[in-house]
Amino acid sequence: MEQIQQFLTDSPWLADALTTLGLLAGAWLALLVARKVAVRAVHAAVRRTRVTWDDILERRKVFHILAWFAPLLVLSHLGDVFPQQAAWIDRGINALGLVVGALTISASLSVLNDLYQSLPLSGRRPIKGGVQLVRIFVFILAGVAVLALLMGESPWGLLSGVGAFTAVLMLVFRDTILSFVAGIRLIGGDLVRKGDWLEVPEFGADGDVIDIALHTVLVQNWDKTIVSIPTFKLVDGAFKNWRGMTEAGGRRIKRSLILDLSSVRFADETLLASLRSVQRLQSYLQTREAEVQAWNKEHGVDTDHPLNGRRLTNLGCFRAYVERYLLENPHLRQDMTLMVRQLAPTPQGLPLEIYGFTNDTAWVNYESIQSDIFDHLLAALPWFGLRVYQREQSPDTRAKKLGLDSGTQE
Repeated sequence: MEQIQQFLTDSPWLADALTTLGLLAGAWLALLVARKVAVRAVHAAVRRTRVTWDDILERRKVFHILAWFAPLLVLSHLGDVFPQQAAWIDRGINALGLVVGALTISASLSVLNDLYQSLPLSGRRPIKGGVQLVRIFVFILAGVAVLALLMGESPWGLLSGVGAFTAVLMLVFRDTILSFVAGIRLIGGDLVRKGDWLEVPEFGADGDVIDIALHTVLVQNWDKTIVSIPTFKLVDGAFKNWRGMTEAGGRRIKRSLILDLSSVRFADETLLASLRSVQRLQSYLQTREAEVQAWNKEHGVDTDHPLNGRRLTNLGCFRAYVERYLLENPHLRQDMTLMVRQLAPTPQGLPLEIYGFTNDTAWVNYESIQSDIFDHLLAALPWFGLRVYQREQSPDTRAKKLGLDSGTQE
């Protein structure tokens, strides 16, 4: 034993090397104990608690990052082995400590965001963009502090020198600054929330907002593709948010039946007799026929010619029927605008528009309600002597295809 001590005394470099290896082995052992023993013990305790915040700490690996302080404490004794380099060693260890500290703060910010996501307010006021911005500043400050330590300068001196590079920083972080300001406008004005149905034609986006971050807003289209929209571009351009429709509880129907103009005519007694048995029209026909007859009698109208005086039309009767049908429909909002109107005639025919709101905003249910309404109306048209416009099936076209005159029959 004395010979070994004498040998080490005669060979100080070997003693320093062995001590260094011992410290490195101790640092590795400290990390192993911290990870395999301490962190596992903490995780076991976390799983037995009823609170959720410590589970998030475990998921974000905060304890794993903190475990790196253990080997740094062991390595800090290297300065005793190399006193001449003690200052540089301390700087290096402190710099590594700052890096671990920055990573710990970054993970803690993720924990804060996860905790906030569990609150109902998170859908209307997301903080992910702000968290990302704070994380960027944390890493910038940590980087400046690390450089200051390694250079032996004051970090405040380095930070004061950054002012000279303001223009460069503005150029480098231009998108970040614009996105941060845009995020404030979006969130502060409650323009976009997570889960909103967003339509942005410029970026081919039409679907639900699944994430609002510092630089991007992610929209999952109905075909399950995901569109990434720069936050500041969303504010600069125009977009449609369908949230108002959902909150109002009514989804608009605005669709037209294109009627064949040649099928519109005055209602003769045969048609009226047939329609009088339609329950939805009985009250209307009774009132209108009495009104028309009284007016014609009062003004001495010669009713032998259809153009004299006032008469009911098949289209007017159909409009009255549609209005009553819509009023009786349990799937339509009766407290919102509900009407049947004619639009200007077109070369294709006369648009008869149905305008109303369903009481179910879910897409599938909405389409089903709308389809049921138009299924019924299309089937009801022939009972009024009306036809929808259909280019290839109009009587004139059909006659031409058969090589016949439209006014003759074989």
